[in-house]
Amino acid sequence: MQNYHLLIFVKNPVPGTVKTRIARTVGAERAVEVYRHLLAHTQQITRWLPWKRVVYYGDFINTTDGWSDYEKRIQVGDNLGERMKNAFAEQFAAGATRVLIIGSDCLGIQPNHLRQAFDALDGSDVVIGPATDGGYYLIGMKQNIPSLFDNMPWSQSTLRTKTVEALEEHNVSHTLLEELADIDEWEEYVQQSGVAA
Repeated sequence: MQNYHLLIFVKNPVPGTVKTRIARTVGAERAVEVYRHLLAHTQQITRWLPWKRVVYYGDFINTTDGWSDYEKRIQVGDNLGERMKNAFAEQFAAGATRVLIIGSDCLGIQPNHLRQAFDALDGSDVVIGPATDGGYYLIGMKQNIPSLFDNMPWSQSTLRTKTVEALEEHNVSHTLLEELADIDEWEEYVQQSGVAA
């Protein structure tokens, strides 16, 4: 499992830069609290896993945060697709045989989803964890397919559909995991976390 790499895309919890849709409802400071909760959950479910774990920051590398025992990198690219494409390429070039990317927006994701994703790559080229908003909370590959990230509707409700269509068009085998909810709105956070509205 040394060559199984789990990549975690994060931002630093800076007011005004994270969970901006939540901030429109409850303010920037509360939105940061929500994002800190999401980060803590992501750390909790990944900390003791047996694979190489790499945190990819969207802004700057923080050397004093809770990711102290993870490898740290900076996301490179002008949009999410380019950043994921470059992260996959970097990790495959480093010798990975299986690579998963997750974000830090999903309270429903658990270690078993990550194990299922790596297991799915034994029989499929690509694995996707579909999100209820039409995107995905996880994507993984056992070989680099950079074209999968070109000309996709990032942050749109058609992302997952377009991604699956591209896979089928090129006869790339894929597996879909359980659908989970990403948290982008305050109401979603209240529903998923059980906090008082």
